[in-house]
Amino acid sequence: MDELSLIRDAQQGDLEAFNRLVIFYQEMLFNTALRILGDEDLAEDATQEAIISAFRNMTGFRGGSFKAWLLRTVTNSCYDELRRQKRHPTIPLELQAKNNEDEIESPYWMADPETSPEEKAEAGELEHAIQHCLDGLPMEYRMVVILADIQGLDYGEVAFSIKKPLGTVKSRLARARLRLRECLQDFWELLPAAFRLQSEEIS
Repeated sequence: MDELSLIRDAQQGDLEAFNRLVIFYQEMLFNTALRILGDEDLAEDATQEAIISAFRNMTGFRGGSFKAWLLRTVTNSCYDELRRQKRHPTIPLELQAKNNEDEIESPYWMADPETSPEEKAEAGELEHAIQHCLDGLPMEYRMVVILADIQGLDYGEVAFSIKKPLGTVKSRLARARLRLRECLQDFWELLPAAFRLQSEEIS
């Protein structure tokens, strides 16, 4: 995919070029929204809003990481959704995530077609444990760990995505990782061996 050419065409209003970009990035956007919001329906709504917003504001992309620019759009959309939830509360997001655990599919980065049914079951349990611990983080911590450790952005890209200084990102990420490690100790038997060894050293 010639991303730069597609971006230039999309900035000129070429819908087909923009759709090709969307096809490439839509899974990443949805998985990010799902991690942040913990609910499939809300994540779908936030992703759709982010895509529409991205198309309307393509001329606002001035270069750099297009992935980080898109993730900034979807994180803004998620914040908007969270504000709507506060104004019109229904079931708390944490409870929605818990009630819908069996319906949330494992993200692409945990999928492995060569794994056995037992390994897939264990991976699913670990996935639910990770989501449970993510849901327990304050939103500002959850956001940075999703962008950095799940979506693979560097510190500068995370800072751009959430519109915060680099030092704030590093501080929040360190605290988020520590809280995740502490939370995941409750799911000790599900953790990969390397993670358990790291946790032993910390404790």
